[in-house]
Amino acid sequence: MRYLLDANIMANLLLIESPGKIKKLSQILGSGWIIKASMGHIRELADDGEDALGFDLDGDRVRCRYEARSDRAKTILKDLRQTIKEVTDIYIATDPDREGETIGWHIAHELGLKKPKRVTYSEITKAAVMAAIASPRTLDRNLVAAGRARDCLDKLVGYKGSKHIVWQLKNGAKSMGRVQSATLHLLCLREKEILAFKPQDYWSVWVDYKEGFRAFYRGSLTATEIVVNPEDDATDTNDNNKPESERVLSQAEADRLLNIARSQPHKIITIDHKNTTSSPPPPFITSTLQQAAGAKLRFSPEQTMKIAQSLYEAGYITYMRTDSVALSEQFCAEVRKYLEQHDRDNLPTVATKHRSKHNAQEAHEAIRPTDVNKTPEKLSTQVSIEEGKLYDLIWRRAVASQCRHAELAKTRIVTQSGAIFWEARGQVITFPGYTVYWNNLSGDSELPNVKKGQILNLKQAGADKKTTQPPPRYTEPKLVQLMERKGIGRPSTYSPTIKTLKQREYVKLIKGKLQPTPLGMELDGFLEKVLPDLIQAEFTAKMESNLDEIAAGNLDWEKYLNSWNREYFAPSLAKAIAEIRQFTPSVSNQNQSNGKNISTNRVKTELTDIHCPKCGCLMIKIFSKSQKLQADHFLKCDEKTSGCGSVMFLNGKTGKYELPYGERKPDAKPAVLTQYPCPVCNSPLEHYEYTKDGQNKVMFRCSNGKNRQDKCKEVAFFQTKQGKMWSPKFGELPVLKP
Repeated sequence: MRYLLDANIMANLLLIESPGKIKKLSQILGSGWIIKASMGHIRELADDGEDALGFDLDGDRVRCRYEARSDRAKTILKDLRQTIKEVTDIYIATDPDREGETIGWHIAHELGLKKPKRVTYSEITKAAVMAAIASPRTLDRNLVAAGRARDCLDKLVGYKGSKHIVWQLKNGAKSMGRVQSATLHLLCLREKEILAFKPQDYWSVWVDYKEGFRAFYRGSLTATEIVVNPEDDATDTNDNNKPESERVLSQAEADRLLNIARSQPHKIITIDHKNTTSSPPPPFITSTLQQAAGAKLRFSPEQTMKIAQSLYEAGYITYMRTDSVALSEQFCAEVRKYLEQHDRDNLPTVATKHRSKHNAQEAHEAIRPTDVNKTPEKLSTQVSIEEGKLYDLIWRRAVASQCRHAELAKTRIVTQSGAIFWEARGQVITFPGYTVYWNNLSGDSELPNVKKGQILNLKQAGADKKTTQPPPRYTEPKLVQLMERKGIGRPSTYSPTIKTLKQREYVKLIKGKLQPTPLGMELDGFLEKVLPDLIQAEFTAKMESNLDEIAAGNLDWEKYLNSWNREYFAPSLAKAIAEIRQFTPSVSNQNQSNGKNISTNRVKTELTDIHCPKCGCLMIKIFSKSQKLQADHFLKCDEKTSGCGSVMFLNGKTGKYELPYGERKPDAKPAVLTQYPCPVCNSPLEHYEYTKDGQNKVMFRCSNGKNRQDKCKEVAFFQTKQGKMWSPKFGELPVLKP
């Protein structure tokens, strides 16, 4: 999109990632600017060389070979090469994180830019964008190094591990990954706990007094005080405040306690009063936003990030991929001013500051509204219902983080009957403070005004039989919380990792909980046997820390990658391959975790006359019961006869065998792109011609081949008899003005 004052006046070029930002940025920058979007990653490691890694490890060097990510990327690069001839200055404004820095480096490298001006902003507002333009910097070599290291590390583990380890299972499992497999292991560990759990009956014993309160059995007076302000977990109530008696493990013991309660007088022996405070929660980071949106709005992490992206691109919130709880001094001042005008009682004497975890990127801000005066009520008419709900959470959490502490009055009453003690606890919020905006405390539970030594009148005594419950399966938000706590992945990887696990059918979402499938349990059990270190959370977290060290300039990424491969991965992989050879092709071990044995019978195979498209060797047909396949088999290039190990799957629609999508060669015929954007991912729609029932037909589909297999698979506009393009899901495309 171009905005020129005059045909003879050269413009500036601003390169961004997402086309969704163009409209807002063009309003800010005005004429004299050309704004172009790379549509995300424009280059990636080539699928060539050993195991199609696209790079070679050579001593302490890493020789990378990059290629355009798709035909669309080639078209974009061609357009950019022409555009840079028409501009004076080039600004790279990709996203303000390591991934964005790396994308910027790829663009500069591909276009041959010597000294591009790198600008970053965490919010798309006029003040932030203009300030960034006024103070450009060079590309950060350390951040780029960390990004390139992550790409190589993930491909090294994913490609080599999948080909030499996972595919040997021959059960339909298609991949493993550095973050993916560690996350799956956490889910499988929890599933094993659930399967091994043995329920136990217990009784909760209580007494009700006519004075108006209930007390619970206590074996002693050493019970600790309840937690006032536990770590916020995005839920509305604090379960630590729910009283219950000490567990009684038999009906006979419960009856004995009830007999004493009914036969002996009750007297108050202790009354404790305590005034305390609850600190406001920090503003959102990526993980806590996903947790809160899941708990309060039932949004999946993927849905949350998609909605947050649209709010960011519209200029309503700051950048949504961050692990820092820091807020700018300007925003804190604006919140204080807002509180002075609308909620003076909630204004703290000193601005509240929150401390990020030790490895957070402090240069970033937390997720917050760009303008605190743009309340959720004011914004509701300008955004969708889902966007409005998520903005409401972000706005309230950010304001709450700058409010006064909540004040509570807590009361503990201990009574005695015979030799038995009973305890009642109460809590009253005396000053709501931040809970006006973000309430994570349980409601009031007020106890009556009684005195020490007072004799009480028993109303009734009872015992509720209960059964211990197994640990719960993780919801998607809870898994994100666990990944963050364990140090697995980073803000940009939480949602894609969970999405991949579901796509591979390693886990399924059942009643809102993530449950490993038999395939996922089998794969995890196999990896635990042959690559035990790699799937441990601590091991993966250590790798993330090393990437942080690279980003900080304290570690050479090429030396690190070579050293890690030489000292750990290559020997571990070789050992795993040797162990696999001891098994039959179906991995003759038993996996008790899902209650079923993995078959010890050799997988049925037969030779075909189909040649491998990569090396030309004959392929073998391997039969499989995997539900992911469109047939009862797949083809594999037999490594035992000098084959390369490639696999091919039957396409049920075309009746032809195809390589996995990432290994296919691009079509010789270039895609014909339209001016219409994809309604899901904003990629251009592709003009696609096909034959059906002997007739030539036309449809518009998403031009992003990978998305077309996934989130954009329902994007299909068909030509009507009137010549218009219509989709059963997205309706009719408007006629574009010339």
